[in-house]
Amino acid sequence: MKPSVLVIGAAKSGVAVAKLLNRHGYAVIITDMQEIKEKAELQERGIQVYEKGHPDILKREDYAFIVKNPGIKYTVPFVNYFVQHQVKIVTEVEIGYRYASHFHYGAITGTNGKTTITTMLYEMLQRKGNAIVAGNIGFPLSALAYDFEEEEKYVALELSNFQLLGIETFAPEVSVVCNLAPDHLDYMPSVEAYYESKMRIYENCQKEDWFLRNVDDPTVVAYAKNIPCTTIDFSLTRQDVDLYRKDGKVWLHDLMLFEESRFPIVGDYNLSNAMVAACMAYKLGVSLADIQATISSFQPVEHRLEYIGEKDGVKFYNDSKATNTHAVTAALSSFDKNILLLAGGHDKGISFLDLKQYDDRVKCCIAFGETREQFKPIFTHVETVETMQEALHTAIAKAQSGDIILLSPACSSYDQFPNYEVRGTLFKEMVRAYLEKA
Repeated sequence: MKPSVLVIGAAKSGVAVAKLLNRHGYAVIITDMQEIKEKAELQERGIQVYEKGHPDILKREDYAFIVKNPGIKYTVPFVNYFVQHQVKIVTEVEIGYRYASHFHYGAITGTNGKTTITTMLYEMLQRKGNAIVAGNIGFPLSALAYDFEEEEKYVALELSNFQLLGIETFAPEVSVVCNLAPDHLDYMPSVEAYYESKMRIYENCQKEDWFLRNVDDPTVVAYAKNIPCTTIDFSLTRQDVDLYRKDGKVWLHDLMLFEESRFPIVGDYNLSNAMVAACMAYKLGVSLADIQATISSFQPVEHRLEYIGEKDGVKFYNDSKATNTHAVTAALSSFDKNILLLAGGHDKGISFLDLKQYDDRVKCCIAFGETREQFKPIFTHVETVETMQEALHTAIAKAQSGDIILLSPACSSYDQFPNYEVRGTLFKEMVRAYLEKA
């Protein structure tokens, strides 16, 4: 009799892992609160499909394990039933890892900068060949494992803490927790639990694997303990570490990785991202020439301090991916003054006090969405509106030559948008329509 597996959540990752497990001999059941558009295809493969709800008939304790979509909280009653009955729950990353035995992983987590590092690493790996990008960046690892299971691939893998909560054997050859700041307190029981979950990225690694530790971040240093693999300490400000900057160059020990002047993106946090990606690529066998060529040609990630254009001396930036204060501080530190900040959105339960230090740079904060009133104690000049669209119109009306209009919300988008990409795309469309007006 085939062992049974329950897949909870039929988004891209759920469908992918159901197909992968089905191919490997499991009796797969998949369930979702919404309609499952792949229902017919899954049923043709012999997968049982339950849509538009989780019926009680699925509450059994004899599953070999459960694969849960990382976005579904463990406290949801249907999931919590299995938590209480101690049924093993993993994520699709763990399953993809188990079956794609010829994949080599560079794994990236942290509060901010994950996508930039992942994208940069992927571009470096592409020059080497046999590269794929997966994880929290939008491509389920299980789908790629299904397609390339017997092939050797080099994987740039972005991981959220939700995904890391569900690993069991996953062990990357090189990994990083790029930084830590309070986030996802609407999901995690405490900020300490959030930080601890990030450190699972290296827990199964061996001595020959590398973990890159950001010694400029005291929270990373405090939580990155009992590291079983080789630790590569990195810093933007110190030179007594393994990965550092000196004389306008970035060094790994006595090996020069790249020259700072060849990196076209402004901001120290972006340079830190480049240092990490270059070091990870080197560990995964990318040549120095290919690392340096990628560094020279790299373009900013969409929705991350993305320059849109200028009109009448006013510049517009889309930083919709800044869904917490740590990301917004990075954006605000990139400009000296005259910032018209558009901020607000879904309340994730985090404090905005960290932004107060930039009050002298923020000409006015136009706050919108669920959290708009929470910005009044933070900045001297605040106006509140209902929507992001109103916030942009208000900012344009206020703007003078030399000003910066910056969408950097410090919040997730779920009060008004399905995700930060939709929010950022709408913002760009509105700005471009304004820029094109005579």
